[in-house]
Amino acid sequence: MQYTFMFFLNSILFGIGLAMDAFSVSMANGLNDPGMKKPRMIGIAGTFAIYQIVMPLIGWICIHTIASKFEAFQKYIPWIALILLGYIGGKMLIEGIKNKGDEEEVKNLGFIALMIQGIATSIDALSVGFTIADYDFLAALIESLIIGITTFAICIAGLIIGKKFGTKLANKASILGGVILILIGIEIFVKGLI
Repeated sequence: MQYTFMFFLNSILFGIGLAMDAFSVSMANGLNDPGMKKPRMIGIAGTFAIYQIVMPLIGWICIHTIASKFEAFQKYIPWIALILLGYIGGKMLIEGIKNKGDEEEVKNLGFIALMIQGIATSIDALSVGFTIADYDFLAALIESLIIGITTFAICIAGLIIGKKFGTKLANKASILGGVILILIGIEIFVKGLI
């Protein structure tokens, strides 16, 4: 495997394409918690980045081990993303409506909710394992790391943008964040069916 300019460019473009869902969810998280501190932002962006690194590698390993079983799973990916993001988004939406007039502090995104978001936004990255199936493991690892680094940078930008608008939207942030997550789930679902 030769590590050419095109290899690195392709990896960055994969990262940008795969990170768009995580970017949108990061914006929603920023909207939901406009007072979020830097360590929390790094933790959220890092979680999305790690999932974007691991998922293509899992796809690559599946191709090299249990390819026939993985292909059967492929058709369920849009459904899984829709259910997971719909659940998290619906929960945010309901909490935003219930606390419409309250000036209470915004509830932080929990660990389990963050893990679900990570899975939901990176599950489509499993399919990258198919496209890099002819790479050796080192090349697949390097591509996955580039995808993860790209995702991290894009998610930090999404969190900053979300926080900026979250401060201005105050009470409506949770409602807007929930709607965004539901729409992302629907978008992933529709893209998966097409």
